[in-house]
Amino acid sequence: MKLSVLDQSPVRKGGTAQQALKETTDLAKFTEKLGFTRFWVSEHHNTASLAGSSPEVLIAHLANQTTRIKLGSGGVMLPNHSALKVAENFRLLETLFPGRIDLGMGRAPGTDRYTASLLNPSNTFNEDDFTQQLVDLTHFLNDGITGPNQTKIKASPLAQTVPELWLLSSSGQSGVFAAHFGMGFSFAHFINPNSGAKLMKLYKEHFQPSEHLKAPKANVAIFIMVADTEEKAQQLQAVMDVQMLKIEKGVREGILPYEEIKDREFTEEEQERIDYNRKRMISGTPAKVKPRLEKLAQDYGVDEIVAVTITHDFADRLRSYELLAEMFELQPLAV
Repeated sequence: MKLSVLDQSPVRKGGTAQQALKETTDLAKFTEKLGFTRFWVSEHHNTASLAGSSPEVLIAHLANQTTRIKLGSGGVMLPNHSALKVAENFRLLETLFPGRIDLGMGRAPGTDRYTASLLNPSNTFNEDDFTQQLVDLTHFLNDGITGPNQTKIKASPLAQTVPELWLLSSSGQSGVFAAHFGMGFSFAHFINPNSGAKLMKLYKEHFQPSEHLKAPKANVAIFIMVADTEEKAQQLQAVMDVQMLKIEKGVREGILPYEEIKDREFTEEEQERIDYNRKRMISGTPAKVKPRLEKLAQDYGVDEIVAVTITHDFADRLRSYELLAEMFELQPLAV
């Protein structure tokens, strides 16, 4: 089993974005040493609980702090940007760090509609526009012909290699695009716990080889919290229960400590949401978590799981990834 990381630079209550980004940097170095395959960072806007708003900038910083682990976006929210500018950003990263860069892309804005309209005033939220962006991006990265006048436009700098291309999805439509364009496919089980295995199967069945990817390549991302004791794992899960409720209610607040939420009582409606959201996560001791992750990978037909771990205490986050590496016997990076 290959293990990877999707880190959203969570900000704890009373903490700062600077602190969160330093923890992301420390986590990238830590998981590289543990033997994780890739480290992706996200794009979110207009929120106080997540500090990652510009993955291409953060990737450049992380690549300078590490030596081997693949760095990428999980993902760049393509409708927020010009396809040419995304191509140039990631060509530059690939030129600086050849063979280490993943360009993961999503259709969602990573924020509310109003904020998305400010990020890109021409965004129509139209599926056809997204498809054209993928066409243009592929051409830009391969020095192809694009544009209404078929003008040859080169994305600078000219690069000898191309970043690994992935499409991210929580609904499945991007899986269709990934299959058509011959890109990798990452399903966000941590967003949508339903139908993912079926959509992954469709991606593989309809995959068309591309210049840079000859066979389907896929992974699944899920919230994971691992602890040494079941009691601790339940506390980590309780923190996530409340955090998910806050997100759904539009409360833009940092991650709360367990002490502040341990005695909270929930309405019947809130409990229903908690029960549903727990399908998006796996928590427990290694003995409990490992078979569930193996079953998840089997259901999806993948050999790579991307862990999304959010805790109030950074030490808990580090320990969760450490236990994950131990349970799947990852090979530590030789010093």
